[in-house]
Amino acid sequence: MTGSTAASFTADDYRARMERAARTAADAGLAGLLVAPGPDLVWLTGYTPPAVTERLTLLILAAGQDPVLVVPALEAPDAHRAAGAAALTLRDWTDGKDPYAATAALLDATGRFGISDNAWALHLLALQQAMPGSSYASLTEALPMLRAVKDAAELDLMAAAGAAADATFEEIRDVPFAGRPESEVAADLDRRLRRHGHEQVDFTIVASGPNGANPHHEAGDRVIARGDMVVLDFGGLRDGYGSDTSRTVHVGEPTDEERRVHDIVREAQEAGFRAVRPGAACQDVDRAAREVIAAAGYGEYFIHRTGHGIGVTTHEPPYMIEGEERPLVPGMCFSVEPGIYLPGRFGVRIEDIVTVTEDGGRRLNTTARELVIVE
Repeated sequence: MTGSTAASFTADDYRARMERAARTAADAGLAGLLVAPGPDLVWLTGYTPPAVTERLTLLILAAGQDPVLVVPALEAPDAHRAAGAAALTLRDWTDGKDPYAATAALLDATGRFGISDNAWALHLLALQQAMPGSSYASLTEALPMLRAVKDAAELDLMAAAGAAADATFEEIRDVPFAGRPESEVAADLDRRLRRHGHEQVDFTIVASGPNGANPHHEAGDRVIARGDMVVLDFGGLRDGYGSDTSRTVHVGEPTDEERRVHDIVREAQEAGFRAVRPGAACQDVDRAAREVIAAAGYGEYFIHRTGHGIGVTTHEPPYMIEGEERPLVPGMCFSVEPGIYLPGRFGVRIEDIVTVTEDGGRRLNTTARELVIVE
């Protein structure tokens, strides 16, 4: 997380997050949460270890107890400087000591704990050995909505990240496409995202012609030609919060079929957006977008979910997919990104990040969704 993000949140903000997380864990029947280095630790404490190594770093949260961050002694000075350090107790350990025994002494030896998805097996197995009566569930399984609802300050950062991605698209539509390999245009996207404040670029998909039928195509050496439809999907982190947008452009004049397919996807994306409102189920967004594409005869070519959550990572719960009955809540942020993918020919995807408001939804990407002609 960049310094500007850390400055956006105070120790009181982090204290409130940790208290809410501990209460939510207790309500879910957990003895507590064990948070390893990664996005959850950053979101809860503002702390990013200088390096992720075999040395144990673990945040312990339990209702009615002060938060404790177990850290290697050599990294304790960095932990003390974290924005949320004043809201927790630091327990350091030195090489040669057993950090798992020290950690186990702070925990209910027979409890069930939520643990970070990205915790190392090395650490989890050692904790199990120290506490044979304990059990664990991944945070995504136990508390999937932990970070889903953003507060006002987080929404401001999400909006700024979206605006930066929009500015990137407005610039990229004016660069040459024809005669250049996809990888060069992807590099243009990367540079522009960084120039507009992104400290981390997670993906720059440039999928031209038949490559556009692969939703997660990685930009390669294919030379973009006139007549190509080109799917652009790019994003990353700006001040610690995610952007992710997709637009489909055409090199030169499109055919009638290409325009029609693009129009269907644009209508589907609009239908998905209109379905966003508090209390609606996540699957309602997917259903609304999918219905448009199916009615147009392209249902078998829409081959992925309609959306995913976004925040301090670019992909996280909730997911806009059939079977997800979780209700939408004001402050949730997620993508709405239907697509049609015609194997061997071309693909179209249009994506905005949307946040749920008190009476509907608000787009965090506002660039034109009409088919853009590039050269």
